[in-house]
Amino acid sequence: MNFMQIQTTATQTSGALFEAARRLIPGGVNSTARAQWSGWTPHPLFVEKGFGSQVQDVDGNVYIDYLLGLGPMILGHRPLAVTQAVVDFIQQRGTVFALPTADEAVLAQKIVDALPSVERVRLCNTGTEAVLYATRLARAFTGRTKIIRFEGMYHGFSDAVYWSKHPAIEKAGPDSQPYPVPQGPGLPAGVEANLIILPWNDADALKAAIETHGNKIAAVLTEPVMCNTGCILPEPGYLETMRAMTEKAGIVLIFDEVITGFRLSIGGAQARLRITPDLSVFAKGLGGGFPVAALGGRRDIMALVDDGRVSMAGTYTANGIAVAAANATLDELSAPGFYDALDAVSDRLRYGLQDVLTKAGLPAHVVGIGALMQVWFTTRPIRNYRDAERFADQQLFDRWWRGMLSRGVLFHPGAYENLFVSAAHTQEDIDATLDAARDVARELASAI
Repeated sequence: MNFMQIQTTATQTSGALFEAARRLIPGGVNSTARAQWSGWTPHPLFVEKGFGSQVQDVDGNVYIDYLLGLGPMILGHRPLAVTQAVVDFIQQRGTVFALPTADEAVLAQKIVDALPSVERVRLCNTGTEAVLYATRLARAFTGRTKIIRFEGMYHGFSDAVYWSKHPAIEKAGPDSQPYPVPQGPGLPAGVEANLIILPWNDADALKAAIETHGNKIAAVLTEPVMCNTGCILPEPGYLETMRAMTEKAGIVLIFDEVITGFRLSIGGAQARLRITPDLSVFAKGLGGGFPVAALGGRRDIMALVDDGRVSMAGTYTANGIAVAAANATLDELSAPGFYDALDAVSDRLRYGLQDVLTKAGLPAHVVGIGALMQVWFTTRPIRNYRDAERFADQQLFDRWWRGMLSRGVLFHPGAYENLFVSAAHTQEDIDATLDAARDVARELASAI
């Protein structure tokens, strides 16, 4: 029985639900990351429920979950304190008022206390919204129009930045000076005139762009750890050089910490890597599984929102459910020793996977930091998006994913996603995962 047959025979109910959904929902799902073309073949799993470090699908299969909602479930599924805070708010107070509550300032203080770069903060609903506002603020503050963004990163789906996420290399120009490539049809022509696309981890390319266009560049928008083409770490000195260059040129440095924020430390990647951006965007880890985002940064830049010169709006922004969830989540994340314990479990998984794959003789690098990682099947390090396209073995990753899924270990089928670890994962979870990995690695090695 091959990997495809294992998945198909074990998930018939998911398959039937998917076929029914396709008649009503384009693609059968409500997000690209869940679609067939993102690797969920022959169909995505339909989930019945989640509990702690595990999820159960509608066919009754239970999986150790490293997908974790694509990152938000840093406390695991249905964490008691967060769930209770939300239930209490709904039952005792309500949901949406279109007026402020005192809880919002309490949350703002927690965010400011956690992040040295954030002097003032506004809440949003999604990371996409927060990035949109961050780039708008940068343009308003500097009076400039151009944004530098990096090939292979994803900063939400707004027209202004939904370019060069995963372009075909043959259409994307030279390695050192990529062309802006729209993610798909429907993006308005002309938007790309305000974008400069650069390769990640290339300080020389960044220096050249700033020297050429510096007086037109409003912001450099980047993830501090590249998480939307798998997990690619910044090379030593790269972010420090970026910070120095942008500061000298009067360019706003924006960190997109939608994935890394509150996951790599209470202060995000910026605290862990000791880089101070001008503006930062947060989402996934902030809400413990509930939809909430935030944009914060320097007082003088955020001051543009004070009198409405730059408008930040939204009916559901800072709704009671989101604020209650975020307040409870940050209380949990601020507990002494939280990240030490999370890192210890995560490190055991990351180093354990590397040991298993190396002993099996497979060409693999397990790359990560803290509770964030990915397995690259390649004979050489991956420094940027084009390296991933040229040198990573996507077919081997697909077989790896199917083998692990058939043994009760769940993560995203795409090599350009990540494995996430939560505070709910136990040493027993790691033991079971590594046992499954040994079985799969042996099968892959024998097939190779």
